[in-house]
Amino acid sequence: MSVLKRLSCLLLNLKGKEMSSRHEKLGFKQTVQKVWMDKTVQMMLAGLSESEIRDELNDYLSTQKQSGGMGDRGQKTYGMAIALLASWFAPDKELRQFRDDALSLARSRPSVEWLPLHWAVMCASYPFFLNVARQVGRLLNLQDQVTQVQIFSRLKEQYGDRETVARNARYAVRSLIAWDVLDDTKSRGCYMKSDVLSIEDPQVAILLIESALLANPEAKSALGLILNNPAFFPFNLPSMTGDYVAKNCERIDVIRYGLDDELLKLKGS
Repeated sequence: MSVLKRLSCLLLNLKGKEMSSRHEKLGFKQTVQKVWMDKTVQMMLAGLSESEIRDELNDYLSTQKQSGGMGDRGQKTYGMAIALLASWFAPDKELRQFRDDALSLARSRPSVEWLPLHWAVMCASYPFFLNVARQVGRLLNLQDQVTQVQIFSRLKEQYGDRETVARNARYAVRSLIAWDVLDDTKSRGCYMKSDVLSIEDPQVAILLIESALLANPEAKSALGLILNNPAFFPFNLPSMTGDYVAKNCERIDVIRYGLDDELLKLKGS
């Protein structure tokens, strides 16, 4: 085997390991408030470095409880929150261009419109978050309310019956509530969907589409399945063609199969 061919195989193996690690980890060890995500993006837009953002978050989160209230916290707990917020300011290498596009979109709109950007960045960085959202969305397609038990049961089918799965899922669900896409009901551990947000900017929709591809270990999916992905239950995505998506995102290819079906895939995958 030639040196170039060996090097190519090595690079492919390394890329596969990076993707495998990101797709297999749970990592959702804290509830994340949207205002923390907003603050992180605001610091990035202000030009702060990664180390400066970490220092600022250390000071800020030491007084912010997971519930959204004020109070002293231990460094271990808010350090877990910073690890999740790092999806924005210190993403994995293969996600940096994607993150940069998300940041450009944030720069051109007020923070009240950043929810789908946070959603996309979190789904790409933590596919477990997307899978939690997908199970919630699937249940909400069948019924008006969902329970914590139903969500955990479906996730355990995918990740195994481990206490860590339930614990990480609990934090992810509480984050959905903190982001106002789920509402608590009078019954403990039972939730209902909040108002749906229509995505009018096609570039924001494409970012969400790319996040679904990045969260998929195979890095490909039918366009129709992505546009109707229950993981995007808080949003109403606009209709668009695969050609339009590929034309407006240099990291995505479109492949036609059948008469009208289109498959999207990440380039280089």
